[in-house]
Amino acid sequence: MRVLGISAFHRSSAAALVIDGQVVAATLEERFTRKLGESRFPIRAAQFCLSEAGLSAVELDAVVFYQKPLRRFERTLASLIGSFPASARCFSNQMFLWLG
Repeated sequence: MRVLGISAFHRSSAAALVIDGQVVAATLEERFTRKLGESRFPIRAAQFCLSEAGLSAVELDAVVFYQKPLRRFERTLASLIGSFPASARCFSNQMFLWLG
């Protein structure tokens, strides 16, 4: 089974490719963008992992994300509410990011 794992949108984004239970390639997106703590979707990191294995995206059996987004939203919300009013500015910024 060929699985591409993705970590994104929080601290350092990364990608890892696992084939039949063995890690074939793994890297951080910041390695390619040269931005420490890059949090955007790891497009270049995923491309690197696929190229290291000589695979294309259509040959993958699964692409997985490391965390359930709704669960993360709940934790973010609980943390911000727990530190209110000190988190007022951060609260509005995070809600804009999550809800648009």
